[in-house]
Amino acid sequence: MRVLALACLPLLVGGTSTALFAQDAATGNAQGDVAVTIYNNGQSLVQDDRQLSVAAGRNRIEFPDVSARIRPETVTLSGPGIGIVEQNFDFDLLTPDKLMDKAVGQSITLVRTNPATGAERTERAKVLAANGGIVLQIGERIEVLRDDGLPVRAVFDRLPPNLRARPTLSVTVDAANAGTVPARLSYLTPNLSWTADYVALFDAAKGAMDIQGWVTLTNSTGTTFSNARTLLVAGSPGGGGGFRQMSGAMDSAGTESNDRERLGDYYLYPLAQRTTIANAQQKQVSFLDVKGAPARSTYEYVNRWLGSNNEPVSTASVLRFSTSRQGGLGDQLPAGTIRVYMRDARGDPQFIGENRIDHTPMGSAMSLRTGDAFDVKVQPTVVSRTRKGDSRWVTKMKYIVSNARPSPVTVLLAQDGLYGDVRISDESLKGERISADRVEWQVPVPANGKVDLTVAFDSRY
Repeated sequence: MRVLALACLPLLVGGTSTALFAQDAATGNAQGDVAVTIYNNGQSLVQDDRQLSVAAGRNRIEFPDVSARIRPETVTLSGPGIGIVEQNFDFDLLTPDKLMDKAVGQSITLVRTNPATGAERTERAKVLAANGGIVLQIGERIEVLRDDGLPVRAVFDRLPPNLRARPTLSVTVDAANAGTVPARLSYLTPNLSWTADYVALFDAAKGAMDIQGWVTLTNSTGTTFSNARTLLVAGSPGGGGGFRQMSGAMDSAGTESNDRERLGDYYLYPLAQRTTIANAQQKQVSFLDVKGAPARSTYEYVNRWLGSNNEPVSTASVLRFSTSRQGGLGDQLPAGTIRVYMRDARGDPQFIGENRIDHTPMGSAMSLRTGDAFDVKVQPTVVSRTRKGDSRWVTKMKYIVSNARPSPVTVLLAQDGLYGDVRISDESLKGERISADRVEWQVPVPANGKVDLTVAFDSRY
């Protein structure tokens, strides 16, 4: 005889083929009125309002359909006249494998069907092992079930204790009075998260972009949250998540406000309608749709310390825009990835790059690096470095900026890492001191041309 893979066995309990599973399907989801608050760090607060039928005194109440990843230590149950005495979370879920594991040392019934006649034959078998295969004792013989295609099914006499069809929280409460009590079950759970993603369509000729923001909900809690009121919190409260490095630069932080709801230092993004967040599902909902926001493409290059490159280096392609009310997107932007598209000569939108941004207040000036420029390059070169004293050097730099495009460009060229007392004694183009260790020049480069920027740095230590 052959062994059937356990997952292929129709599992019967007490001689009835589908009663257990049909009953679960008929009862549906046991949740009540559910509200879910989801944070950026993968942590979520679930608040489940249910009607409890209790007797006066101690009651053991089961709450199926809680998150399979529930943090039991965060559970609270509130309701008039009830108090928690004890709680248990049963997360050992009913599966064919688990059912056979729990049957080791016990007897089950095997039902074999003759494929030619359809006649069934039953016999009792003791389960000896279920480690990578099913070993049975049938009378005086030992058999191993094999996958030979012959119809055989296992019938179990009972369900093992603490093996649940759904994640179940059991709570023992003290009730002051008998009757139906409105109660709220609250708990924290990981594995229910949201992220923000943005799609931007940039029109260089118009100096504008259309941008749409999407919320992506991801549920891997093992439980579906049905018809839930959903609230998204832009921020990462302590106790979850980790450091995420962002690459999109916020050139200046905004100082504007609007009427978006806040929770402490976080912004709230409630979904307009209730939604079902199914287990093992990603769901996307739009939360931002702006047309024709001012934007411009620039080229930028940053040289670290006063060093040379042996060959020209591509400048960065940077998209600049604002989140201000006037002349910008007019909203706060939750941390996420912005993907940028441009239309080609045929009018089809094509992907040109992406980058991440941090949580961005309204009114911020943004510069989003989308990639490296093909035709615009910079080669920094140390022309000379002369010692003027024990703690003084003069370094002469030349930056060769080339442009192979058929139109002129302006390159923002920055010299970074000017630590200590570094002064500019000579420059071929006036620059701007951005900070103690950074100077920037706006270098105009003609179409199909080159420009040399020369600068002398007087360093004192």
